[in-house]
Amino acid sequence: MRFEVIKKDKYTKARLGRLYTNHGIIETPAFMPVGTLGTVKTQKVSDLISHGVKIICVNAFHLYLKPGLDIIRRAGGIHSFMGFTGAILTDSGGYQIFSLPDLRIVEDEKIIFRSPYDGSEHIFTPQKVMEIQEVIGSDLRTIIDECLPWPVSYERAARAVKNTTKWAKECKKYHKSGMLFGIIQGSTYKDLREKSFSDLYSIGFDGYAIGGVSCGEPKEVSFEIVDFLTSLIPEDVPRYLMGVGLPEDIVEFVKMGVDLFDCVIPTRHGRTGTLYTSQGKLVIRNSQYKDDLSPPDPNCDCYTCKNHTRAYLRHLYNTDEILGQILGTLHNIRFYMKTMERIREAIRRDEIKDFKVYLE
Repeated sequence: MRFEVIKKDKYTKARLGRLYTNHGIIETPAFMPVGTLGTVKTQKVSDLISHGVKIICVNAFHLYLKPGLDIIRRAGGIHSFMGFTGAILTDSGGYQIFSLPDLRIVEDEKIIFRSPYDGSEHIFTPQKVMEIQEVIGSDLRTIIDECLPWPVSYERAARAVKNTTKWAKECKKYHKSGMLFGIIQGSTYKDLREKSFSDLYSIGFDGYAIGGVSCGEPKEVSFEIVDFLTSLIPEDVPRYLMGVGLPEDIVEFVKMGVDLFDCVIPTRHGRTGTLYTSQGKLVIRNSQYKDDLSPPDPNCDCYTCKNHTRAYLRHLYNTDEILGQILGTLHNIRFYMKTMERIREAIRRDEIKDFKVYLE
């Protein structure tokens, strides 16, 4: 498993890369649909694959709680359990854990929390987090980190960086297979971000993830922090921006040199009736689409757009038919996959500087 840069854009920090995994080669920049519990909500695996999805992101914290490690182990790992032949990244679940009430960190070494499902108490250590991901069998793995919302005091952010570094050392010690990503924290404080990266780099990881972005801070601050960090992270490793995913934002972050993205936006919005198209966003429930017999996006090659109309989708959403969620989500996923294809082609042609998500 390895990563290589195959082309750099002439005018920005954007680059084309190849991420070689045990479940296929991922062309980067790439977007990973979120499949938290081993499923991209409402989607069949076969439809994901046929619409261009080569890698997804699942959540180790949630899978540990439901369905539990025993059944995943007996199934032979997450790929066979869910029937997905592409690559899989596991988010360790740090963000989810640190958003829980009644969370405790004991001596900076273990995290005690209660399950959001049944209230049962659990203890996570870096060793356990790595053992969980080993059972899951993901291709790309992440350390356990302390992710904080914005705004946060300098002192609290510094403590989170200290904890993340300490846990990163332990995660590296117990990591067995797959590619392991360190996660850079530090909120909006550049000196803490630089220290976090420097600490992680001294430990040594296969790739570096930027965490703690899009946690409430202004967008221009997010851009500033990411641009700062991509200038520090070496060019020969993949750079993963966690939890960021508006199409127009992805383009800007690609220009800064980011390679991997994940976000719930395309699937969550697909379930609630917001469709991303080459002409912009459609809120498909709106009355203006009641008699519109055109496809959701005339420039899209997905199953939904080739077989159904805006009027039909509006009918499905407004009558709470689950098929609407299925078709809308499938379209959004294909839009994101197609957008990433267009982004890669623009980098190939040195045209990413003027790239537009939405066509004129």
